[in-house]
Amino acid sequence: MNTLAIGMPGGQELLVILFIVLLLFGAKKLPELSRSLGKSLGEFKKGQKEGAEPDQLEDDVEKKEILSDENGKDKG
Repeated sequence: MNTLAIGMPGGQELLVILFIVLLLFGAKKLPELSRSLGKSLGEFKKGQKEGAEPDQLEDDVEKKEILSDENGKDKG
């Protein structure tokens, strides 16, 4: 039995895809399209980086709250 495996497109497939994109958008719109794609990719990576790093301000506030709660319980 043959199994159909779908992977990354090869050289010929990429040329066909590029040709179709060229037909759909035209040669004049292609640089603008790739520029906007690059900008959106950069924004996406920036968002991922910001999401992965903990917010220092929130961490500092939480630490202060924990310390004030501990100090208040010891005195009471």
